[in-house]
Amino acid sequence: MKVWEILHKEKGIPGVDMYLHKRIPSGAGLGGGSSDAAFALKMLDRLFDLSLTEEQLKEYAVRIGSDCPFFLYNCPMAAQGRGEVLSRVEVDLNGYYLVLVIPPLHVPTREAYAQITPAEPPEPVQKTVLRNIELWREHLVNDFEEPVFRKYPLLADIKNRLYQAGAVYASMSGSGSALYGLFTDKPEVHALSEGNRIFIEKIGSMFH
Repeated sequence: MKVWEILHKEKGIPGVDMYLHKRIPSGAGLGGGSSDAAFALKMLDRLFDLSLTEEQLKEYAVRIGSDCPFFLYNCPMAAQGRGEVLSRVEVDLNGYYLVLVIPPLHVPTREAYAQITPAEPPEPVQKTVLRNIELWREHLVNDFEEPVFRKYPLLADIKNRLYQAGAVYASMSGSGSALYGLFTDKPEVHALSEGNRIFIEKIGSMFH
């Protein structure tokens, strides 16, 4: 694992046995690999009493992967730059139901990134999420959706069906292929379950 190799070389930590029970699929846009790496970094820091500062953890994390620093924090964050410039986002989704749909297809991350051109949004995400959530549909847009939906129309269909089921907001997660919807009430999503993995969770105060 890359994180161990870096800390072994620079901090002299000894070898370790690691077992990873992976439940977040790759190619789903959920940051499964990056979050595994970020938590492995924090685990090794504690295990070997390295006493790394927050800034040092971020520096190591960005060397492992551009979005790894994001997963050092268990709270909503906005990322800029390569993913290493982070700022806290004050968003309250307490009481909403989150529906996560994981379809049976893999979207290669490199392929998805090759299809978009980075650009500044009309307004910062930190400001957009302060709007009424029912306005997010118009203002909070995932730029990956257009090219990915064009190649994988099944994903566009799933997003539409989330809205048909009553979602106040729905989007693809990252570069795909997972999609999610936010609901004010617990939804009926049997129509989405055929061939897909579905997770439904009521968001609690820990996500403030």
